[in-house]
Amino acid sequence: MNDDCITEVDAQWVLDSRGNPTVRVSLATAGGARGWAMVPSGASTGEHEALELRDGDPARFGGKGVSTAVANVRGALAEAVIGVSVEDQQEVDRRLVDADGTQDKSRLGANAVLGVSLATARARAQLLGAPLYRALSAEFGDPLLPVPLLNVVNGGAHADNTVEVQEFMLVPSGLPSFSESLRAGAEVYQVLKAILRKRGLATAVGDEGGFAPNLSSDVEALELLVQAIESAGYRPGEDVFLALDVAANELAQDDGYRLGPEHGNLTAREVVEVYRDWSRRFPLVSIEDGFSEDDWESWRNVTRELGASLQLVGDDLFVTNPGRLRRGIETGAANAILIKLNQIGTLTETLEAIRVAGAAGYGYIISHRSGETEDPFIADLAVATGAGQIKTGAPCRSERTAKYNRLLEIEVELGAGAAFAGAAAFKRGGRAADGRES
Repeated sequence: MNDDCITEVDAQWVLDSRGNPTVRVSLATAGGARGWAMVPSGASTGEHEALELRDGDPARFGGKGVSTAVANVRGALAEAVIGVSVEDQQEVDRRLVDADGTQDKSRLGANAVLGVSLATARARAQLLGAPLYRALSAEFGDPLLPVPLLNVVNGGAHADNTVEVQEFMLVPSGLPSFSESLRAGAEVYQVLKAILRKRGLATAVGDEGGFAPNLSSDVEALELLVQAIESAGYRPGEDVFLALDVAANELAQDDGYRLGPEHGNLTAREVVEVYRDWSRRFPLVSIEDGFSEDDWESWRNVTRELGASLQLVGDDLFVTNPGRLRRGIETGAANAILIKLNQIGTLTETLEAIRVAGAAGYGYIISHRSGETEDPFIADLAVATGAGQIKTGAPCRSERTAKYNRLLEIEVELGAGAAFAGAAAFKRGGRAADGRES
């Protein structure tokens, strides 16, 4: 057997950032190269995502155990890939998909499948003697450090408070480098904490490290962020911008959307006007999941009306699925996609979604999940694919900062040649496949 062939595959359960079990996979090749991966878990999940397999045994982790997924890694998935070269990621992933045999990976579990897929990529990087981002970047050109989208105020399914919009993000894209961008985000975050404390508002954090105060409206959250940016010594709309994840699946009603206590129930047409108003009043550059996952007509309408000036991101709409993304491209729905590895289940399928997005001029944002681990794989993925943007939470909690710290490390490795996406990451139209403006 050649040195690059997989000879060992193992798995165990570990804890994610919400204290629930998840899958950790390790594998080795005949020549001694090793790879590992820990699989994240979402809270606000789309109907069309690949299935995360849980045991359902109420006596073990309240039904959220992953013993079956671990056994599937050690059994059927190991059998499928042993003897295959880690140099051939597509073949490894094809065998994983075939072993599962379902559209949504529900037989063996996307959490089991993804762990093996990502561990393979790490073993290949070790075999090549290259950093992971270098090993992943062959078809995407030079490495590009992304703009961080820092979720600093949590609402919706990510926090137990009165805020409807799920995420309010800082976008420090007007700075000259990744490290200066992250510094700005971290400084604004600390100033925001002081402002909240001075107002007597809660500074406990939600799942992704953002604060979760009870506020009177979503607009109040936007106003607080602008105040924090200014108080930290930065310029809203020049140095630091704002982004939202509305998570409209959680807000959909039979006859419209519930978008905050100040609005009540709104029609889809009225929701577009709210987004238009917010984008005029605040330095918004991106709105994610502004409509629910199957409301294609509203997605087309908002893209037609606001897509020239705003990044409109499909997360639950596309679930990192190349087929759903192609439908969006053909019908003019959204102009960007959120990339989450565990929504689709293999690295190969993830990279296909990125290629489809880049070829169509759609933006693509590499993203964490609310239930994260200390595995920084997505930091390398963002740099390798030239995404230009990474969404991985507040500059708080080690499962979030692990990604930011990895990006700082990569910036140092790249030295004077380190390219930073900056404001160009949000230009509408003319986006090349490597994330740069063409």
